[in-house]
Amino acid sequence: MPAEDGTLIHNQVSDIAYVTENVPAFRGKILAVVTSTDSMGSSGKETGYELTELARAYYVFKANGFDVDIASPLGGKPPVVLDDDDMGLFDYAFLNDTVAQSKTNNSLMLEAIVPKDYEAVYFVGGKGAMFDFPNNKHIQTLIQDFHDKDKVIGAVCHGPSALVNVKLENGQLFLKNKQVSGFTNKEELLLIPKAESIFPFLLQDKLIAQGANFNEGIMYLEKISHDKNLITGQNPWSVWALAEAMVKQLGYNPKPRTITAEENAVKVLYAYETKGKENSKALIEQFVQEHKPYASRALLINHCAVSLIQGDLKKFYDLVGLASYVKELELNK
Repeated sequence: MPAEDGTLIHNQVSDIAYVTENVPAFRGKILAVVTSTDSMGSSGKETGYELTELARAYYVFKANGFDVDIASPLGGKPPVVLDDDDMGLFDYAFLNDTVAQSKTNNSLMLEAIVPKDYEAVYFVGGKGAMFDFPNNKHIQTLIQDFHDKDKVIGAVCHGPSALVNVKLENGQLFLKNKQVSGFTNKEELLLIPKAESIFPFLLQDKLIAQGANFNEGIMYLEKISHDKNLITGQNPWSVWALAEAMVKQLGYNPKPRTITAEENAVKVLYAYETKGKENSKALIEQFVQEHKPYASRALLINHCAVSLIQGDLKKFYDLVGLASYVKELELNK
């Protein structure tokens, strides 16, 4: 594993040129909605919204000329989940951003939201969303309004639970025949084997039951579905692509951005799953030749752990080898 970068926690948004330089003129506002739920039912497990799923999209929207408001079912300070293994430049900058923190710690109550003030809505994931997004009448009204006015609706990971039980004016379920991605049964049950008894439902099952065409990607890798103005992502590793797809759907070319080491690791893992070890190794070499960020060894090692849980020893050793190869290249650069 790579040594932890102790300087990351001090990152400021002012240090990120992507967010602060060459920002387009104001293009409107986007509403980000997070959960207010801090526990998974009666399981005793803590939860909330996923910081990485909010922070990364927040800065993509800001960098592309949009202001962002943050709302939650109860308003005020919503519960947050910080995953130390996934925290990066943008995530720590968000924690140190006084404006972003003020908006987060004083989130707007959904019932006070005026839909016409926003160009798009983005439902942030986090397991808490499974409890207070479905059946929330204010969320349902918001989605109905945005749908009727052909505005962009985005949701990632557990965020698509907001789409559950929403009905259109004709009484038809909003999800019927929609192309949708979200956290899959396999992803949920791998880490929480008792998920079916903890959550009100498994997200994939519910989306399908309500008529959605569920697009399942490779476990814990980027996957988004784009159905006209509805854009959904499978998991936290889909946030970058989802946010930029929302910007494009709003009528703008997303601003160029340096791809992160984590994103490059996702590309390596996708190449491994679809084309094999040698192709993924060649991709690592390509990143070096093109002077792109190295693939994140931490994410490769995390997928080693997933392969062990699945009992796939060949995959485990292959991914360890890829992580070692990245380390070798880093040491010899």
